[in-house]
Amino acid sequence: MRRHQILVLSLPLFFWTAVAVAAADDWVPLFDGETLQGWVMAEHGQARYEVIDGTIHGMTVEGSPNSFLMTQESYGDFELEFEVRVHPDLNSGCQIRSRGKTEQDLQEERERTKKEPRKANGLGRFHGPQVEIESTKGFSGFIYGEATGRGWLSPEPPDPKNSHTLIRRGEWNHFRVIAQGPRIRTFINGKPVADLTNQAVYQTHPRGHIGLQVHGIKAGTGPYDVAWRKIRLREL
Repeated sequence: MRRHQILVLSLPLFFWTAVAVAAADDWVPLFDGETLQGWVMAEHGQARYEVIDGTIHGMTVEGSPNSFLMTQESYGDFELEFEVRVHPDLNSGCQIRSRGKTEQDLQEERERTKKEPRKANGLGRFHGPQVEIESTKGFSGFIYGEATGRGWLSPEPPDPKNSHTLIRRGEWNHFRVIAQGPRIRTFINGKPVADLTNQAVYQTHPRGHIGLQVHGIKAGTGPYDVAWRKIRLREL
């Protein structure tokens, strides 16, 4: 009788342990800490990306436009986590659901903006929703329409000088991004920042690549760097 009771009582523990293990296995590392396997350069940029001390390290190259190291795989609905450390004078970002511009993208942009896309934003230009990363003005975590002609997709940061102080300057910061349908939410160091629902953007960018940005810099400045680590994703 005692043996039977022990068996019955242990079943729930076994069950929930199995569920917990299965849930943990949903996460997929996007960076192995040693190589850039699974990542490729998007068109138009010349910034340098390499693996240094277990991080993806990006370095500006003077004269280069915005550069992006993107995942070979594309993703639709997902939860993404990573840690990032950015030079105080460098603007950076994490692209989601992004891709190189096609002729169809260019035509859609012409019709929407009534303008001809600039040469630098032409065919092949990596574009889409971007989670802002920088350490000075408090714009980090807000969502920008990189090279889309849409500007800020989430409500523009409320204070152009200091929207929030969630970023620890010169240190590692944890970002979390949840993209489900037209809704995108962002968190920095466990605190919520943006909560965007934009059906129009979802229609043009329901799926795409994750991209790590090294922003272009002015002549005579830099070099500046940014590094990412512990990048993982689970599809929803």
